[in-house]
Amino acid sequence: MKRIIIIMIAAVSLVACNKFLDTENLTEKDTSNYPGNQDEVNNLLTGVYAAARAMEMDENARCAFVVGEVLSDDRFGGGGPDDKDWANLEKFVLSDPNMFRDTWSNAYRSIFRVNMLLRSLDMITWDSEASRSYVEGQAYFLRAYSYFYLAKLFGTAPLVLSPDPENLPRASADELFGQIAADLKMAIEKMPNTPKVAERGRASKWAAEALMGRAYLFYSGYYKNETINLPGGGTMGKTEVVNYLDDCITHSGYDLYPDFRNLWPYSNLLSKRDGYPYSIDNDLQWAGESGGNYETIFAFQNAAKVTWDNVGDCNRINLYFSPREQDEAGIFPYGKGWGFGPVNPQLWNNWPQNDPRKKGSIIDVTDADNEMPAYQWAADHQQHESGLWQKKYIAVNVKKDGGFVNYSKELYGEMVNDDYQINNTQDLVIIRFADVLLMAAELKKDAAPLNLVRQRVGLGAVAYSDNALRNERRWELAFEGLRYFDLMRWGIAAQALNNQNGVEIQNDGVPTNLDLGDQVGRFNETGGFMPIPEAEIQLSSGVLKQTPGWE
Repeated sequence: MKRIIIIMIAAVSLVACNKFLDTENLTEKDTSNYPGNQDEVNNLLTGVYAAARAMEMDENARCAFVVGEVLSDDRFGGGGPDDKDWANLEKFVLSDPNMFRDTWSNAYRSIFRVNMLLRSLDMITWDSEASRSYVEGQAYFLRAYSYFYLAKLFGTAPLVLSPDPENLPRASADELFGQIAADLKMAIEKMPNTPKVAERGRASKWAAEALMGRAYLFYSGYYKNETINLPGGGTMGKTEVVNYLDDCITHSGYDLYPDFRNLWPYSNLLSKRDGYPYSIDNDLQWAGESGGNYETIFAFQNAAKVTWDNVGDCNRINLYFSPREQDEAGIFPYGKGWGFGPVNPQLWNNWPQNDPRKKGSIIDVTDADNEMPAYQWAADHQQHESGLWQKKYIAVNVKKDGGFVNYSKELYGEMVNDDYQINNTQDLVIIRFADVLLMAAELKKDAAPLNLVRQRVGLGAVAYSDNALRNERRWELAFEGLRYFDLMRWGIAAQALNNQNGVEIQNDGVPTNLDLGDQVGRFNETGGFMPIPEAEIQLSSGVLKQTPGWE
């Protein structure tokens, strides 16, 4: 039965996205006539990307990336006294029963659009089979991406493979990962072998191969099963996944960028021009986000022209993770934000001093040569303050007209808003080549790919061990949204999280010791997964069941 598209979206409790086909009148389109041509298919695919990006870049930062950071052993909740969500969630205590509703809805919005697109493929006249295959491959990649997002955040979720409204219970983990692997296999087969895809923000065969590695490592590690059963028959195992990763390493055209520090916007030439000592002393020059960075395999882009009407289109993660209410002259080239995610001193203390990634990733405000010469402690009642801030996803400023503006204002002009809360544009990097090397090293227990990552930063070779691999991932990929999920799949999360208890911090300038309660007990009760939105359980009339430990 044909249904009006906007009604179908509402029927599965998804809120219409203001980016989705904003040139179309949805009331004139239904599933019998939309999409009706190749241009409409491409518009629909753009809508899938928009929903997937919104899932990762929720305007309130209630997303898997922030969970991967704040709930890890390397970051604290932070924020101010009234910012209870993350401070409580770090203790596995919920302050808002619908905390993750937007990210859940955006995931299923992405999935719905993929299902709609896949159903339409045979009804379209294509200009070439290659065009169809590329669109189809991207769609399968994005559905797999969305389901893996749900799987790592919530454990299990309903497996919806049709655009028709259905009220389904949670699938099992085996079913969910079977579909993820099948979709990625299809994406790999459909997308071309073109080295280093030039279309920014688009998926590729290489991104699908890399995501297969990430999904397989999570499933095989957390669920202790090295074989994924594919729907309809067949399996996906270690041998196949290693082959995919090796193919990505050998044929993708991606590689390690020569200087690790040039991957991050603090190395931009404008801040260097304006006297940023760290950049000057190390002769840094940002790789940028316009094709020169050949390490980024897949990233979500953010808009430059943002107002409070489309606030979700900017990079809100940078706002959340920047120091709270600072005088920007005193922390140049960094900007201010909301103060979430102070860095755990245990990470700083455990990180070898001769590793340039240490100061390339963390700002120590107590260092005599620190990068925030006039940092103000207890600014705006900062909580969980450690004097350490990450510098990969942080507001970065340049000097202009006697003041300070976000570097994006200089790059993109007057379209960039003056408001520091909505003018961060940095891409959110999802997969980069260094991660692919480390995944290959882990699966093969081979030090060679691991040592390529170390060699890039001038460190000597090491023999392979699980501990060496885990340390390398911790240092290379710090603050990139992966740490918590790595701890989960390695089976060491509960104790690692519990080790944070007792760390010296300051709350509103008052020295104290971090108290997160019984981290071992709460992690074991929940399995480390997050609660699904209570509103979704109610909408399902109880068909959906809450994540264990959050009932």
